[in-house]
Amino acid sequence: MNALSPDELHQLHQRNRAAWNEAAARYETEIERDIVFLQAGGKAFHRPEWPFLQDLRVWCQRAIHLQCAGGLDTLSLWNHGANEVVGIDISDRMIATAQQKAAAIGATAQWYCCDVLAAPMPLNGTADLIYTGKGALLWIMDLARWARVVARLLKPKGQLYIFEGHPLTWVWDPTASKYQLDPDPRFGNYFSTTIAEEQGWPTEYMPSSVVPVRGDHARKFERQWTLGQVITALAEAGLRLQRLEEHPDPYWDQFPQLSEDLLHRLPQTYSLLMYKDQDTS
Repeated sequence: MNALSPDELHQLHQRNRAAWNEAAARYETEIERDIVFLQAGGKAFHRPEWPFLQDLRVWCQRAIHLQCAGGLDTLSLWNHGANEVVGIDISDRMIATAQQKAAAIGATAQWYCCDVLAAPMPLNGTADLIYTGKGALLWIMDLARWARVVARLLKPKGQLYIFEGHPLTWVWDPTASKYQLDPDPRFGNYFSTTIAEEQGWPTEYMPSSVVPVRGDHARKFERQWTLGQVITALAEAGLRLQRLEEHPDPYWDQFPQLSEDLLHRLPQTYSLLMYKDQDTS
């Protein structure tokens, strides 16, 4: 696939912004629940994440969460010991939701509403940890440019931790009771470079009771990146690989028809830990 022009890239990301502003309706219904959870010291991490997020109180002065959505995971990093957290997201409704939660729990937090590819320059070289994932990378249309943003935000020796949906999950039919390739050619190919245009959200993720009916949604654009593409983009931006693990644990109910045993026979998520060993900004 040819590289997108700056204007094409901007247009796709802005259309995704409109879609996520609609999806924010679900997150807004969870504000009070999340505040109670966070006030009790809650940390919204999945089982595979814990070994990668140890001792934040000791070494993490600033954690930057790229594509922070409603801020629950961002504020979980603060609860887990990061001295200060920064959330960046393209959706203004998501950022407003995150701000409400942070104010309620008295968190040391900053929030920026912008495309992550335009992360504010004053943040350059300030992150001990960059955290992202759980369905973040498929909304990025220029992975090389994204990787360069990660590199400029990190301090030397700073770490990037990604907990993300495994790209293999892109190929499976989500309605089937066994693993079979998605009949839609946009998805049933691990090496597809197609930008998939869709309207509406899976009800497993966005219940129809809190979002508009499918025909009223803004159109959104996704593309899958292979593990090789993700690691190579970050390496070319100057980061070094420290650890890669693949997990049977899903981060959402993507395949409701699969039995738990069958689900866990193939990777559903992965953890990627990389670090910046010199000033590459």
